[in-house]
Amino acid sequence: MADVAIQSNPVVGSGTRKRGGLQRALKRKSTAAFLMTLPLILLIAILVIYPAFYSLHLATLNKSMQRFIGFGNFEFLFKRETFWLVVKQSCIFAITAVVFKALIGFIVAHFVHNIPAKGQRKWRGMLLVPWVIPPAMSTLAWLWLFDPSYSAFNYTLSYFGIGPISWTGDAYWARFSVILVNIWFGAPFFMIMYLAALKSVPEQLYEAAAIDGANWWQRIWYVTLPMMRNIIAITTLFSLIVTFANFDIVRILTAGGPLDHTHIFATWAFRVGIEGGDIPLGASVSLFMFPILAVAAIFILRDINKRGNES
Repeated sequence: MADVAIQSNPVVGSGTRKRGGLQRALKRKSTAAFLMTLPLILLIAILVIYPAFYSLHLATLNKSMQRFIGFGNFEFLFKRETFWLVVKQSCIFAITAVVFKALIGFIVAHFVHNIPAKGQRKWRGMLLVPWVIPPAMSTLAWLWLFDPSYSAFNYTLSYFGIGPISWTGDAYWARFSVILVNIWFGAPFFMIMYLAALKSVPEQLYEAAAIDGANWWQRIWYVTLPMMRNIIAITTLFSLIVTFANFDIVRILTAGGPLDHTHIFATWAFRVGIEGGDIPLGASVSLFMFPILAVAAIFILRDINKRGNES
């Protein structure tokens, strides 16, 4: 009876055939898309997922990697003062660097955004240079600037009767130095992301705010920040992950010194695992980053989803 009804109504029949053809086409496209992305999925599985699970396996072994000890490495770490010092320094390093990178990136993005279109390309190119240069190469230049004997900073400060400062020999100044270099390297990334977000904010909103009597600060607080909040959250989360896992800047600039006061998770895991010959313990140190970053990701992504549902 249904076939007879469809045949008697050619419009319904043609609509059903079109929907069926569309579904088949979508299935073919999704299959083709999956096959095209399959090499990338396999590459991610080999280079990311497998090492992650292998690290979990290593963290449960003893130093000789011949006996299963469960959570023994973690219990050993929790009893060491150096481990908690590394946790504290990693959090200070990551949070401070990300906050200042976001602040500087926001300010510079506004500066570039207000430049006429013809000059923006030149400024974007110049300001992206710190981010484009490999971190190891640029850190070597900073190492010369912080050199205790030939420091360009100390030479400049001497004209003002200040110094000399032991940039990498004193715990406080060593922390300041590694954070400063990380900010210099990462701020351009925030700048280019925020600049893209600023260009997507409709000018009509600023005009309406100006008509209502909003000043410069009120336009930023009530128009710019709400329109950029998702990109700010995603950029902050991405930078937090990268900063926590940073290795080259601290390794080249201070090597964790003086007296382990600039070690972060990545450098101390290298010190314990590779240089100390205890690979399972080093794997345990590196795995401790996961719960910290997972908590940060949950809060940030939950906030994004909450705002998305409200809108």
